[in-house]
Amino acid sequence: MPHHLHLAKDKKLQKAIAGQEPFLLEKRQHVHLALISSIISQQLSTKVAAVIYKRFLDLFKKKHPRPADILAIPFEQLRGIGLSNAKANYVLNVCRFFVEEKLTDNQLHKMEDEELIVFLTQIKGIGRWTVEMILMFTLGREDVFAVDDLGIQQAMTKLYKLDPADKKAMRIKMVTIADKWRPYRTYACRYLWRWKDAK
Repeated sequence: MPHHLHLAKDKKLQKAIAGQEPFLLEKRQHVHLALISSIISQQLSTKVAAVIYKRFLDLFKKKHPRPADILAIPFEQLRGIGLSNAKANYVLNVCRFFVEEKLTDNQLHKMEDEELIVFLTQIKGIGRWTVEMILMFTLGREDVFAVDDLGIQQAMTKLYKLDPADKKAMRIKMVTIADKWRPYRTYACRYLWRWKDAK
C-alpha cells in the first residue's frame, strides 16, 4: 500500500496531508558532511547556517572534503568561519570518528536505524535527534519518528489537541499516535513539518 493511503487511515493526519505534494526520500552520500552541516546549523537560522556551511566548504579545494582533509585544517581556520569553540571541536570529533572507524557511506547505509543511532551518538556533539535527521534526509529511511523535534511536537499538539505542559505524558501520547503510522513514520513527520510551516 502506498504510504499516503496508509497514513490517511489516521483521519487527523489525513487533514494535514490533504493538498500536499507527494515527495520521494533520497539516499545521499557524504554522511560525515551531513553530520557537520547539522552541527553547524544548531541554534542558528537556516540562512546564517547556510552562509557558515558555505564558508566551511570554501576552506577546501573540493566540493566534498573527506574527514582527513578536514582534520588537516588548522583549528583557528575552523573558528574563523564563525564556529564556536564547541562546534569546531564537534566537527573534528565527527572526522576523527570516521577516520578511526574507517567508515564508508556504504557501511552506514547498511546499518539498521537503531543500530546507527547508538553507533553515531558515541561521537561527542552528536545526539539522537541529529542522527534521526540523518536517517530521514541523508539515508532515506522510511520509518523514523523524531519525538524530540520541536516542530513535530508543535504540529502534533495542535493536530491531536495534546497538552504540552506535561512533556512526559505528551511524548508517550505522540509515540502511541505515531505507532499507527508504521512503517512510514518519516513521511508522516515530513508532512507534519510542511503542514506546520504552511500555517
